[in-house]
Amino acid sequence: MKTNANNTKLILLHPSIHAKQTPTAGSHRLWLIFFVTFFTLAFTITLFNSTIPTGAALRNHASSSSFPGLDSTAPLPRSVADALLHYASMSNTSGFGPAMTSAEINAVATALRHCGGTPSGCNFLVFGLTHESLLWQALNHNGRTVLLDESEFLVSKFEQSHPGIEAYDVQYTTKVKDSSTLLAAAKSQVRDECRPVQNLLFSDCKLGINDLPNHIYQVPWDVILVDGPRGYFPAAPGRMSAIFTAGILARSKTDGAAKTHVFVHDFERQVEKVFSEEFLCDENLVEKIDSLGHFVLGKMQSQSSKFCANSTKSSFSKTTSLSSG
Repeated sequence: MKTNANNTKLILLHPSIHAKQTPTAGSHRLWLIFFVTFFTLAFTITLFNSTIPTGAALRNHASSSSFPGLDSTAPLPRSVADALLHYASMSNTSGFGPAMTSAEINAVATALRHCGGTPSGCNFLVFGLTHESLLWQALNHNGRTVLLDESEFLVSKFEQSHPGIEAYDVQYTTKVKDSSTLLAAAKSQVRDECRPVQNLLFSDCKLGINDLPNHIYQVPWDVILVDGPRGYFPAAPGRMSAIFTAGILARSKTDGAAKTHVFVHDFERQVEKVFSEEFLCDENLVEKIDSLGHFVLGKMQSQSSKFCANSTKSSFSKTTSLSSG
């Protein structure tokens, strides 16, 4: 019994045995902890990346959350479009001035519907930030809508409030009070700087807008709406340049649809009416809805030197001031 007790004591207290066993067991535990930690971390990173949506996914989600159940590339269902038009015509408080009438809005929406059923939608250029700006973006939801405005501040504020909007400010150099002079100068240069087919990016015509981002001039616009800039007092920039530029862009298309719908709002005002007759032409006027003129323009040959097939009937009266329009 004594011998067994001594042997047991030697086994339990022998230093060489503890020296060998302790590091081996500890190293196994360290390796086990390392592998468990590594795989846990790898799994967590993979799971995290798979649940964070990409930029494209966020854009698609934004589109689908605005119109649940809609594919961002699918045409806007007629029922949704009708609802948008209905509520837009009911609300007239936007901070952007008078809104369009229901009939005017429907005329533009009908033009957008013609190319809205295609995979790429319409290329829609709008002069002026207005009460209807968000409506145009929604109706042309699978197309490209570009908004232009004279106010850099309004453009910046609008883009911040509505991510995904494409808008640019335009530095107009014209004034309503100079309308007669500008028209005479453009007519005298119709075979040169102010010809009906050209790349406005390189134009020196005083009526041409040539300081927009370069890619804007390469887009084959299907629909153009002139609803800005301001034109109701002599010192306002007026819509002379916008109307002239719309006519050039429509006639100078190199691809896309052969026809371009051009709408001019406040068409009853003298400046808008005279410049539309001169550069959009009476033979292209298809309808007039309330205060909206609707023109359909075709492409022209590059050597063309006349905007209209027929001479313009309207001219500025020496006794009538355009600045009062």
